[in-house]
Amino acid sequence: MKTKQMNSLLIGLMGSMLAACGGNGGNGAANDNQTKLLATSKAVAACAAWSSASVYTAGQCVTYNGKTYTAKWWTQNNVPGADQWGPWAEVTTTPTPTPTPTPTPTPTPTPTPTPTPTPTPTPTPGCSPYKAGTAYKAGDVVSNAGGVYQCTVAGWCSSGNSAYEPGVGWAWQQAWGVSNAGSCTTPTPTPTPTPTPTPTPTPTPTPTPTPTPTPGTQIGSYFAQWGVYGRGYEVADIHTTKTLVNGVQTSLADQLTFINYAFANTYAKNGGYECDMVTKLETGNNNPPPADAGTGGDSFADYQRQPSRTVDGKTIPWDAKLTGNFAQLKLLKAAHPNLKVLISIGGWTWSKNFSAASKTDALRKQLVSSCVKQFIAGDLPVQDGRGGPGAAAGVFDGIDIDWEYPVAGGQPYNSYDPADKQNFTLLMAEFRAQLDAMGAKNGKHYLLTAAIGAGVDKIANTEPGKYAQYMDWVNVMTYDFHGAWEATTNFHSPLFHDPADPATGNIAKYNTDDGIKALIAAGMPRNKMNVGLPLYGRGWTGVAAGPSNNGLYQKATGAAKGTYDPGIEDYKVLKGKTGTRSIHPVTKELMLFTGTEWWSYDDPTVIKTKMQYVKDQKLLGAFSWELDGDAQGELVTTIWQNR
Repeated sequence: MKTKQMNSLLIGLMGSMLAACGGNGGNGAANDNQTKLLATSKAVAACAAWSSASVYTAGQCVTYNGKTYTAKWWTQNNVPGADQWGPWAEVTTTPTPTPTPTPTPTPTPTPTPTPTPTPTPTPTPGCSPYKAGTAYKAGDVVSNAGGVYQCTVAGWCSSGNSAYEPGVGWAWQQAWGVSNAGSCTTPTPTPTPTPTPTPTPTPTPTPTPTPTPTPGTQIGSYFAQWGVYGRGYEVADIHTTKTLVNGVQTSLADQLTFINYAFANTYAKNGGYECDMVTKLETGNNNPPPADAGTGGDSFADYQRQPSRTVDGKTIPWDAKLTGNFAQLKLLKAAHPNLKVLISIGGWTWSKNFSAASKTDALRKQLVSSCVKQFIAGDLPVQDGRGGPGAAAGVFDGIDIDWEYPVAGGQPYNSYDPADKQNFTLLMAEFRAQLDAMGAKNGKHYLLTAAIGAGVDKIANTEPGKYAQYMDWVNVMTYDFHGAWEATTNFHSPLFHDPADPATGNIAKYNTDDGIKALIAAGMPRNKMNVGLPLYGRGWTGVAAGPSNNGLYQKATGAAKGTYDPGIEDYKVLKGKTGTRSIHPVTKELMLFTGTEWWSYDDPTVIKTKMQYVKDQKLLGAFSWELDGDAQGELVTTIWQNR
C-alpha cells in the first residue's frame, strides 16, 4: 500500500521498475536476558581456559595465552584477543575480586571528625559511577546499571551519547568491556588496604580529528542499483560530490556511516528460496501483475557493467572478476574507512518470497545460507566473465532485510501468512546466527539491520520486542504515509499528527511520532532506531486552494507529473518549482502549492526539526531514501551537521 519511490527507467534489460522500500511501518539492549546478565556482572572468582568448542554468552570470562577476557556478546570459536572489535574484551585490571575492606579494626570511633583520608588514589583507576561526557581513557573502570565496566577503546567511551552508556543498550559493547574489578562505588573514606595498582600505562590516544561521526550516531542512505541508468548517478559521485561542512569541503561519503545498496532479490531454487544473481526485466509494476512479477534482477549493474565514472578514476580491467556497482562500493570503502556498506534484500518490488522462505527452519537456513555465501563470502555466479568464488568478498559489511511486509500490506503478488509475525523474528535469528558464525571465522562483526514499516498496523504484524535482540539497528520507514494512490492531498512524511487530518483509524496515526512511540511500546529499544528522511516528495494535481488557501486535505484529480514516475519528484527538482511554500505548524512538514499542484516534501528546515526529534527521543540516528534524489548533497549535509 505504501511505496517508497518508483524507479527510473532501467536502460537495456531493466526497464521501469518500482524499488521503493515502502514507508510506514530500534539500537538498544541486545535482549532482556543479556542485559540482565551484563548488569549483574560481579567479580569473577575463576575464569576457565578458553575452548574453541565452547559457547560463551555475554559476561563470561576466560583465560587465553596468560590473559583474561570477557565476552561482549554470544560467541563460539572466536579466538580471544584476535580482533579488538570482536566479541572479547581484555580485562586489564586484576581479575581477582577486589578485597572487601579487610576486617582490620576500623579506626576507633573517636568523636573527632572522621579523618577524611587525604585524597588517596581511588580503588581502581577511573573507578567511579559513569558520567556521560567524561573523557574516559582506555583502562578506566566505571560502575553503571548494576555492573562494572572498563573502557577498551579510548574516544568512544566518552561520547555522552546514550548509545555508549556502559551496560545500557547494544552499542556500548564496542567501547566498554565487562570488568572484573568488583564493586565500583563512590570512593569511601576508609583507606584501601593497598594502594591500588596504578592504571595500566595508557598513552592517552587522543582521537584524531578526522571527519568521523559522533560515536554511536548512525547516518545512512540508500544507493539505488538502477540510478546508474537514466539518472546517471554513479557510486563515484558519492565520493566526488563535496559540500561545505564546518567551513571544509567534505565528501558526501564522509557524511555517512553506512550505505544500503538497493536491492537484491530472492528466487525459488533447489526446492526452497535463495539469493541469486539474474539480469531480467521486472514486470511487477504491470497491472494486473503477470505470473513472473517480482522475479527480476540486475546483476549487470551489480558486478558486470563498466561504470562511466569510477571512484579511483581508473577504468576497470577487461578481465577483472568484479566491476559494476560492487567494485565501486569496495573502492569507496577503501577511500573512506569509516563507511559501512550493507546489501539490502527485498524492497517493495522484491519481497515476494520472504513469507514462503520463512515457514520452516530448513527453509530459513537455506535462504540465509545462500545470502551469506553470496554477499558476505562474496561467491558470485560467473556471468559474462565476471564473478566466481570470493569475487565480492569485502564489499559488504552486513545484510539489511527489507521485507514489505509480513502478514499483509505489500505487493499483491507477495506470499502472505499470519505466521509471518513469528517467522520474521525467526528469520532474523537465523541471519544473526549465520552472520556471527561467519564473523567468528573472519574475526569481524557483521551487521544485521532491517527496514521496517512505521505504520501502527505494520508494527502490530511483527514482534519488535523479540526480534530487536538480533538487530544492530532498524531503519524505520517514516515516509510514504500518503500519496497519489489516495484522492485527497496529505503529508507523506509528517513528524506529528494533525488533529485536523481527515484520516481515521490506523491511518490517523501515520506519522513519525506515533510510529516511534508504537515501536517503543512494543519493545524496540530507542537506540536501535533510525528515522527515515525522504530525499523526494509526493504530489497531486487538479487541487483547489480550499478554505486554508494552500490545497491541504483537498480533493485532487490525480497524481502530479513526475520526472520518472507520476506523483513522485526528487528534492533536487522540487526545490526549483515555483509556488507558495509553507511549513505546517503541527506536522512540521513542508507543503508547496502551485495553484494546481500540491506537494509534500522535506527541505533543510524540516530536516533540522526532524534531527532535533531524533536527539530529543534519544534515537540512534537517521537514514534517507535515496542519494540521487539529493545529488548536490544539500539535505545529506543538513542531516550530518544536525546529528
